[in-house]
Amino acid sequence: MKNLQSVVPIPAPVPQRQATGLHLIGDLYGCLCDSRLMLDAAHLESFCKERVAAAGLTTVGSLFHSFGEGGGVTGVVVLAESHLSIHTWPEAGYVTLDVYVCNYTENNRPKAQKLFDDLQAAFNPADPHLHRVDRA
Repeated sequence: MKNLQSVVPIPAPVPQRQATGLHLIGDLYGCLCDSRLMLDAAHLESFCKERVAAAGLTTVGSLFHSFGEGGGVTGVVVLAESHLSIHTWPEAGYVTLDVYVCNYTENNRPKAQKLFDDLQAAFNPADPHLHRVDRA
């Protein structure tokens, strides 16, 4: 019989993930802003897309919906890098804001932060609750 050696398997290297991301989340209370940002879906959509471009991110689509006279707006901008979502409650002066970007081909974190900061500033919340989640 041939001499058989014990073989210890060597695990394959774990590939480094290229699509890491950053998710910025804001619960914005006590917003004192232009009422069109809270009530007018077309205005909010245009404003968000302008801020996306100013941050250096790429819009690939968007959908914004108004809940009627005096009601809020819900909207999303789909980005080549991921997404922006926003929801307004004008009766409560409350806005939820999410900006998420992937970093597949470049580090988009500074762009996401600029977009988030610009939107937050426009809503001018008295009491912002902010969260930052690094996604792997």
